[in-house]
Amino acid sequence: MSNPPILFTDLYQLTMMQGYFFNGLHMQEAVFDLYYRRNPYQGGYAVWAGLEVALDYLSGLHFSEDDLAYLATLGQFKPEFLDALREWRFSCTVTAFPEGRVVFPHEALLSVQGPLWEAQLVETALLNVLNFQTLIATKAARCLQAAQNSANGASIVEFGARRAQGPDGALGATRAAVIGGAAGTSNVEAAQKYGLNVTGTHAHAWVESFPSELDAFRAYAELYPDSTTLLLDTFDTLESGLPNAITVARELREKGHELLGVRLDSGDLAYLSARVRERLDAAGFPKVKIVASNDLSESVIESIIREGGRVDVYGIGTQLATGGGQGGGALGGVYKLVQLGGQDKMKLTGDPSKASIPGRKRIWRATDAQGRRVWDVLTTSGEAAPQVGERVTDPANPLRSARIPAGLTWQDPRVVVMQGGQRTGGGVALADLQARAREDLAHLPEGTLRLLNPHTYRVSLSRGLQERRDTLMGELREKHNL
Repeated sequence: MSNPPILFTDLYQLTMMQGYFFNGLHMQEAVFDLYYRRNPYQGGYAVWAGLEVALDYLSGLHFSEDDLAYLATLGQFKPEFLDALREWRFSCTVTAFPEGRVVFPHEALLSVQGPLWEAQLVETALLNVLNFQTLIATKAARCLQAAQNSANGASIVEFGARRAQGPDGALGATRAAVIGGAAGTSNVEAAQKYGLNVTGTHAHAWVESFPSELDAFRAYAELYPDSTTLLLDTFDTLESGLPNAITVARELREKGHELLGVRLDSGDLAYLSARVRERLDAAGFPKVKIVASNDLSESVIESIIREGGRVDVYGIGTQLATGGGQGGGALGGVYKLVQLGGQDKMKLTGDPSKASIPGRKRIWRATDAQGRRVWDVLTTSGEAAPQVGERVTDPANPLRSARIPAGLTWQDPRVVVMQGGQRTGGGVALADLQARAREDLAHLPEGTLRLLNPHTYRVSLSRGLQERRDTLMGELREKHNL
């Protein structure tokens, strides 16, 4: 995907910037936190993705003369403001979870600290990139979790380009799906751009273009003798497609090659894959992979496995590339001002669960004696790691509290990823981001990975942060006669 241009923003970001400028607020130091309130898909976690793309966007961000000329045509921006934008550069400090880490609601996944008008402008693009890629990476992780519950430990590949939200959406979805665990993609541009395994079979149109299905299979195998996967369901999977595929598999073997796989794209995938496996094995082809496609999701994969299906590779398209499914569609990430000019700021609302958490803060993640990640605690920026016996509270329900037990090791997982508008480190390969996500997911508490009714991972506020929140909430209510 291409980096968003500077005008990829909502109009009100620019009108607020101009307001800050003419009211002398624009250079006040601000801190914004990006976070979400509920896990997608009613699940137990999210996989943080899109950070590398976001940092590339922020690096060197500035207004071109063409940008300024267009803004002048809108009739809303004064010449003095546009002149100031000519010298505008992004110079903020960005602190974030490393990409690929597992994250949870209410945590400041990314914090932007710097001049108010700089930190304000980038809200739209950051939310666009990070909400979408985190959603897709989480979906991929859930699908892989379902697939690996099979006896053969099936894999997943991303097949969603034709259903994604435009070319950039398709590229971003592929990138995020790989972070979440996808082993490859059908999208050739994405494979080229990100150095991925590219995979594919053929369409029903290929079969329909030849005098017979067997002719079509033979022609494909002749062209691609070491990478042939045959689509079985153009006419009849078990009575036509499979017998013809076995014939071609024998012919390939006679020439020193092996059929790579067969694909099922319709019908009862559990029943069909089990019958196809039986017949392939009986014919002497136990290593031929069975690929399944056709509007798959984690719940469909679970049902295929539960009903005895024998799929080796799940090609997931629409549900993965669009982030669809129950509780999906969009990650509800938000970007809130938490400090301005050294003063903590807070959004006060009638719904306590939506009230923001004020001030600069740290996030402490606990690991137990077994190496599992078990608890995250948000503190003020000046507080040390949580202490044994300390009482901490639920960010969405201050009446729910617990005490910190012994035996936990605490670490702040966030790092400074940008200083003075410049990246503090180089890019990270997708394979390394995928490995980071896999490692984090493997160390979650038991039940957190469940697709239905998962264990709720604990995220809490320290007493110091809860007291600061309560104090500021009281001050705001008094000030506004609430």
